[in-house]
Amino acid sequence: MNPLGFLTLAALVVAALAATPATQRTVSSHLTAQDQERFAKVFSEGLKSNDLQSLYYASANVALPAGDVTSTCKRLFTLHGESKLNDFEKNFYLIGARKNFGCKEALPAKVETAVKAALAKDATTAQEIYYNFHSAKLAGLAVDEKVRTTLGKNLQTVLKKDDSLNSLGHAFAVAAELGTAGSFAYDRIEEAFVQADEVDGKMLQFEGGLSITALIVNGGFKLATSLSKPAPITADQAVKFATYFLSRASVQTPKGVSVLLEALKLLASQKTIAPVCVRLAGNGQLLPESPVLSVRVCDLLGKPLSPALAALSTTVVSRTTNDALVSKVNLVPSKDDATLYTYNLKSASPTRGLYRVDVDAAPSYRQQLQVSVLGKVRVSSLEVGVGDTDSAASSVKRQSVAHPSKLATVLNADSQQKVVLKTALVDDASGKPITVHQCFVLLRHQETRQEIIFVAETDSSKAYKFEMDVGARAADFGHKSGLYEVRLIVGDALLSNSFQWHLADLELKFAAGDSQQQQSVDAAASSRKPLPEIVHQFRAPEKRPPRFVSDLFTALCIAPLVILFGLWAKLGVNVKNFPLSLGAIGFHLGLGAILVLFGIFWLRLNMFDTIRYLIPLALFTFICGNRMLRKIARGGSSEK
Repeated sequence: MNPLGFLTLAALVVAALAATPATQRTVSSHLTAQDQERFAKVFSEGLKSNDLQSLYYASANVALPAGDVTSTCKRLFTLHGESKLNDFEKNFYLIGARKNFGCKEALPAKVETAVKAALAKDATTAQEIYYNFHSAKLAGLAVDEKVRTTLGKNLQTVLKKDDSLNSLGHAFAVAAELGTAGSFAYDRIEEAFVQADEVDGKMLQFEGGLSITALIVNGGFKLATSLSKPAPITADQAVKFATYFLSRASVQTPKGVSVLLEALKLLASQKTIAPVCVRLAGNGQLLPESPVLSVRVCDLLGKPLSPALAALSTTVVSRTTNDALVSKVNLVPSKDDATLYTYNLKSASPTRGLYRVDVDAAPSYRQQLQVSVLGKVRVSSLEVGVGDTDSAASSVKRQSVAHPSKLATVLNADSQQKVVLKTALVDDASGKPITVHQCFVLLRHQETRQEIIFVAETDSSKAYKFEMDVGARAADFGHKSGLYEVRLIVGDALLSNSFQWHLADLELKFAAGDSQQQQSVDAAASSRKPLPEIVHQFRAPEKRPPRFVSDLFTALCIAPLVILFGLWAKLGVNVKNFPLSLGAIGFHLGLGAILVLFGIFWLRLNMFDTIRYLIPLALFTFICGNRMLRKIARGGSSEK
């Protein structure tokens, strides 16, 4: 082989290995006992429901107590008469629930007649065909080959007009019962499944949610099985559909639970492509004294595999160093639980950290899990002391405290001093210094229980240190002097003994705060209080002028009118030509009313009220004025 060909082959091998999925025909969850208990409660509530659909799906999954059969059957027939569902749908629910409950009441003649008539005529939807066909089966009506052939032709006609996912799903379920008359629908299965939407590369579902997805998956598998055809989906697709169904385990309706269980049972029964659940049988945290790896292997319903796996091996790799802790070791099946496999890692001496667990049941199943091996932390040393603010931390006199004891003497510090603390944390098994996610120093006032927390920082030797200038931190404490508890908080996701240690008591004395400091403290305190309620207020009216100014302005406004009347009285007024008509009288009365309205507006009305009164007065005055002017014009023309 030439070098170029060899390099090409190597590249293809590497690419194939890189493309190998971390999971193969496995999922990470299954239906638990808690899920089954919740489902039972959903069905129990469904038996008490006044919804015809809920009664049917509940009756198909749980038995009705013998003492409730009579009353439930009466309620069933009453609900059927009151239901607003389509006739074919409510008839199906009535017939199915009546059979499941074992009701003694005879099926109403009109219902049986309606079902027989529905089989003899062409339906307009696949859903109608589905309900009519299954109603006939549940009612014990004969469905001969002639009827099956007729239904098959009707189904083909319906699918030419409506090939939506809902229509295809119902068509698959009916075609699976028709034998050779329904074989045409198998060619539409691929058309339906290619419409599935992939979510995050992990799940497959159809638009419409759980009901549509379960309908198509259940119908497609039933049709393929009835025709002895291969499964309509691949093993990888089965994993993704199963992942979706398991993600909907929180469904709360009898119909939702029923179709979910049907779909999961169907997928679990497909031996050639059925996914299995491989997951940790705990929280994934291994204790240092007993690092037992426990893996649960079961089907989608949480039941043991049948037949059981011949062997289940695992490889445990450190996520920090990528070194294998153990490689290709067989997990040991439990004698008490057929779904449980264990392996004790104590001989491998695992250190604290995160590990990747590759579980393999060749050649079909592969899953990748993650566990954490916990460790124990030990306080190797702790020193705490008080010194002057301007002194170096190394020169401060300190006292040693052994965990979990408390310093016998009370430390005292004022605003001119600082508090220093240094502690070394080590792994209990190896004695080596370790770092943790959380290392805090908490100071709590013993009377008010007010707390303030500081973060301890690591130095070059991985020791944690804390230094607090009392005077500089006075505002953080609200200048509240008194006795404080000093506590060390150590926590980490990889520790089995995280702790909070009351190591000493500290008497803090803050300087008497000046007014500015006190104001800042009060301001900080007030900023944490609720703000006053916001109440909308209209703008206050403008301040009126003095009475003298108002009266003078009023007199000046009235003066022209007084002068007019005075001149009329002196010169005389000729009213002989005043037209005595309704229009003339109305015009002058309207004009006078408008002037009076303006006077009232000045005294007490607002603008909006004035406009409301002015509009009708203006219209009346306009109409009367127009009539008056037309009469004057006609009079002038006649005189000429």
